[in-house]
Amino acid sequence: GEMGKPLIAVFDALNEAIMRMVNIIMLYSPVGIMFLIMGKMASVGDFADLISSLGLYFVTVLLGLAIHGLIILPAIFFFFCRRNPYRYATGVTQALATAFGTSSSSATLPVTMRCLEDNVRIDERVTRFVLPIGATINMDGTALYEAVATIFIAQYTCASLNFGHMIAVSVTATAASIGAAGIPSAGLFTMVIVLSAVGLSPEYAFLIFPVDWLLDRFRTSVNVLGDSFGAGIVEHLSRHDLTKTVAVAGDVIPNGSSRLDASPELDRNVLTTSFSDNQQHTSSTESNLSASAPGRGAGEFSPLVRKTT
Repeated sequence: GEMGKPLIAVFDALNEAIMRMVNIIMLYSPVGIMFLIMGKMASVGDFADLISSLGLYFVTVLLGLAIHGLIILPAIFFFFCRRNPYRYATGVTQALATAFGTSSSSATLPVTMRCLEDNVRIDERVTRFVLPIGATINMDGTALYEAVATIFIAQYTCASLNFGHMIAVSVTATAASIGAAGIPSAGLFTMVIVLSAVGLSPEYAFLIFPVDWLLDRFRTSVNVLGDSFGAGIVEHLSRHDLTKTVAVAGDVIPNGSSRLDASPELDRNVLTTSFSDNQQHTSSTESNLSASAPGRGAGEFSPLVRKTT
């Protein structure tokens, strides 16, 4: 009402002020980040050595992501589903391209759902349960990246890491990746937790910032690929529960609920039920015709044969 309009005007003014502050920060943030990186590079004695080290770090992360995405994940999918994982992955190429372009698992989520449901024919009940969870906590590419980045920073700063530190890096990187948001370069900020766990200064995270924007695209694609394989594995393991739901619904398969492995038992049950219903309908039809035309045998009336003169 009229009494609430001043309060609404106050909140509108606060919202406008905050939005302008955020726009100013976003406008000056590239300049601030540039000076942070330049200051860190200026403190480096041998600039050429830093560039070569970053190049080796870049290749190492790409090699690790390639092994994980092209060998480990397909092997896990084949072990559970006994299907060709690479043919399965061709159905989500649009989702992988979107993940590479946006660097965000959350932004790619609708495309991933559409690819799995339309191209791979995954049950929509599975995709709508597995994929949102996977886009939030399944950050295997980010975990790999953070572990490699921490070891790289430790080696570059000549910090020694023993076996206990390696275990701490693995556990902390996994936990930090689960808590990372599905937004671009989120792993760069959660890596501060990993660096602090092994006694490294968080300011060294800016050493890898020049190549992080490109590595972020590759690791997001690996995250989306892992979500897609996970949805296929969940559907394969729960295929019997899905068919039970179909049977309870009256042996009618819902629209769009195709499964990786069709159930031969369900198909035979549906066909047997339909054939029995047809036989009962034929018998009742012959009985009705016989009752309406006395003097003729039931065999003279067949619903499948029509005599013509």
